[in-house]
Amino acid sequence: MERITDAFAWLARDPEWLTKVLIIGLILLIPIAGAINGIGWMLATLDRLRAGDEALAPANLSYIGRGVRLFVVNLVYGLAILLIAGAVYVPALLIAASQSQGSANPALVSVAIVLSLLAFSIATLGTLALNFALPSIVLATDGEGIAGGLRVLGVVRRSRINVSNTLIAGLMLIAAGFVGSLGILLCGIGVLFTSAYALAMQAWIIRSFELGSAAAKAA
Repeated sequence: MERITDAFAWLARDPEWLTKVLIIGLILLIPIAGAINGIGWMLATLDRLRAGDEALAPANLSYIGRGVRLFVVNLVYGLAILLIAGAVYVPALLIAASQSQGSANPALVSVAIVLSLLAFSIATLGTLALNFALPSIVLATDGEGIAGGLRVLGVVRRSRINVSNTLIAGLMLIAAGFVGSLGILLCGIGVLFTSAYALAMQAWIIRSFELGSAAAKAA
């Protein structure tokens, strides 16, 4: 995984990287389809890295078909976390609403607070776990389709092949997510550029994870 730190700078090896990132950033403006195309572009760039070509995939709107499967898988996992957290939060909300009328019962108010904190914890930890599992999810979906990506035991098994590999990749993906949000913090519209940049980082990180997992299997 030594090469994983190159995720921040590898794009510059492509002379046309700036133009490609800007075009993909503009395509991301298209609701839903732009995001799906961005995922597909990331996967196409991953294919190039697998072939030894350290250049970004061409920037256009032709990757929707490639990205839709991973989009669906990510959506299902995200909704699952949301539903589990919501199942805990809704009772807290109902209890809090009932106690806002008349004299409140301290015990019930405490229960509502505990449930709210639990729901927040479930959402936070679930999102974090999903982030660390993302490389395995991407590779499973890319190789076996939606069913493979949603095969939780298979994803966990792949993530456990090399735990340090998984942790490093997850931390780097968190860094990529931070880079993707920088555009909002700095100049708002710049998020279009940084979001596309983060997708290219993801391709490098996932390829590094793939190589690390293969090396761990061979050892």
